[in-house]
Amino acid sequence: MQITMYDTLVPTANRMLGNLSAFLDKAEAFAATKKIDAAVLLNSRLAPDMFPLTRQVQIAADMVKGAAARLSGTEVPKFEDNETTIAELKARIAKTLAFVNGVDAAKFGGSEDREVTLQARTGDRHFKGLSYLRDYVLPNVYFHTTTAYAILRHNGVELGKNDFMGA
Repeated sequence: MQITMYDTLVPTANRMLGNLSAFLDKAEAFAATKKIDAAVLLNSRLAPDMFPLTRQVQIAADMVKGAAARLSGTEVPKFEDNETTIAELKARIAKTLAFVNGVDAAKFGGSEDREVTLQARTGDRHFKGLSYLRDYVLPNVYFHTTTAYAILRHNGVELGKNDFMGA
């Protein structure tokens, strides 16, 4: 059995974004228990020059929806980056996963060699589909999910390796 681009992206997206949503559940419970405003957690960062938790979640979701669209030849959905609550971030994750899971697996066929061009501040970046998924998307999903985990853990939210790895 040969692994496909769909098999690489979609289950990983479901697991990592599902786990990220569960982190947010624990963050919400933590804030309620400690009687702190959840916005404190959402605006937290590990270093002054890093994005806060909210942006980490947005980027992880954007990586997944962008990859599903570009690799399946469909239009990338546009989401406003205006979430200010845990519920709104969880809704963004859910909306992202609904999109990703709604893309027909057959549309990913041949995407290993599909040309992908991303517009970046430093200029256009060009990839073949496999390199885009393996060397750009998945590392970014793991990075931003890990950073969200670390921000919450640093602030006292009880998360462990099992939370990161998921069921």
